[in-house]
Amino acid sequence: MQDYISIAEKNNVVLLDKGVCQFCGANTTRGVHECVEIFSLGFQSIDYSKKENHSYRFLSVDAHTLQHPEIHGRWNNHFHLLRLHLIFIYKTHWNYQLSPKLSDHLNAYKVNKPDEFSIPPEIYQRGSITTTDIIARSNDEDKCKKMIKKWAEEVYQAWNDYHTLIDEIAKDFSKKHLF
Repeated sequence: MQDYISIAEKNNVVLLDKGVCQFCGANTTRGVHECVEIFSLGFQSIDYSKKENHSYRFLSVDAHTLQHPEIHGRWNNHFHLLRLHLIFIYKTHWNYQLSPKLSDHLNAYKVNKPDEFSIPPEIYQRGSITTTDIIARSNDEDKCKKMIKKWAEEVYQAWNDYHTLIDEIAKDFSKKHLF
């Protein structure tokens, strides 16, 4: 798996290492690198080893990835938006076993869609909540969980141009894997 710096280079994106995050606007001093670092370290008050907290891991991964699509592969947008759609619209109780199934389903889908590409919302228009907002509330587990859910909902809404497309994929996935 490529790291985010290599993927940015491949996408001809120059990563800034000073100021706010150039993609989401997080109040950082070392740019996107600090934003990724905050995200990678996780949010202290949530014990992700507990099954009941897994959903917050999925929500935060999807939110962060969709706020920073320039540092991920092009089909990541589909995967993370699709998972949020399944969680929010289809009320799917996501678990780790579903992620490889979703990945396989998306791999089958994209075989016939070599030119499909989702254009990200404008920079700083991908939800107003960022990693620095979450980390500021990470000392209180309940506040942190609520903020993560709101973060994911905002990011999901920012990608609303693709909800219809994603819904078609979600319907097919649901028929094959959820019912």
